[in-house]
Amino acid sequence: MTFTAQQIAALIQGTIEGNPEAEINTFAKIEEGTPGALSFLANPKYEEYLYNCSSSAVIVSKDLQLQKAVKTTLIRVPDAYGAFAILLQKYEEMKPRLTGREEPNFIGNNTQIGKNEYIGAFVKIGKNVKIGDNVSIHSNVVIENNISIGDNTVIYPNCAIYNGCSIGSNCTIHSGTIIGSDGFGFAPNSENQYNKIPQIGNVVIEDHVEIGANCSIDRATMGSTTIKKGVKLDNLIQIAHNVEVGENTVIAAQSGVAGSTKIGKNCMIGGQVGIVGHIIIEEGVKIAAQSGIGKSILTKNSIWQGSPAFDVKSYQKSLVGFRNLPKIQEKINNLEKQMSKLSDKE
Repeated sequence: MTFTAQQIAALIQGTIEGNPEAEINTFAKIEEGTPGALSFLANPKYEEYLYNCSSSAVIVSKDLQLQKAVKTTLIRVPDAYGAFAILLQKYEEMKPRLTGREEPNFIGNNTQIGKNEYIGAFVKIGKNVKIGDNVSIHSNVVIENNISIGDNTVIYPNCAIYNGCSIGSNCTIHSGTIIGSDGFGFAPNSENQYNKIPQIGNVVIEDHVEIGANCSIDRATMGSTTIKKGVKLDNLIQIAHNVEVGENTVIAAQSGVAGSTKIGKNCMIGGQVGIVGHIIIEEGVKIAAQSGIGKSILTKNSIWQGSPAFDVKSYQKSLVGFRNLPKIQEKINNLEKQMSKLSDKE
């Protein structure tokens, strides 16, 4: 489909600089722009590409001060990245959606499926399952018994949802993710072996949650492992039994959260972060990538870094000292030599 720059500006409440009738039919990165494409500039590092960009229009911040003339049409908005994200969402919504049921599939007894569903080939849905309207379940998904799935949720191929779990509305679960696998519970016995502790709880995923590919969210030993409304999980994340992740928290790839930890709302956790079990992380906390969290963080909206992690200002001061260690060592060696010479003279 083709749109004019003016039509796009109206969608994102932007103002036009240039040709309002410039035609847009695709998207492109600003450094790879071509005629007919729409690009955006949010990071100042990429500003140099704006002045030679061949895209028909570029979304930019309303505060951007041009250093040179541009040959493209500009659409100025308060938040270039956010506006571009809105357009991509609308573009995604315009794509035709799969509907109907492919064969073969298996659907158990007493299972209710809402209207306008899509069920791919080789899907297995157990008994006593309740699925809402407009749900898409792609090929090779296994949904066990006694599960509920809300409206407009999408489950991509090769996912498995274990018995008794609950998934809210408007959720997205990407390929290879496992929801409701057993928590890591074992008790040592007198023979120095481990007896498995049955995991009889479930996983509850609330509305508007997105879970990346190849994640694992363990069922609770008792009660529920809970992923609250609006949470976004990247790929390759492990959430252990009885964890609670608060509303609108985001966690980047390859992070792991051990059992019974409670993470507050609006937290931001970087990639490859490790969090021990049975602690509390307050709301609004930010944790830098590759940090190790070994104790509770009870200060709201604080920033932590390092392994073991501590507050970011102390970490940065310590990092300066660490980088100066070779110079400090050299000074100590020189002082030792001088003291040795003085000792020899005596």
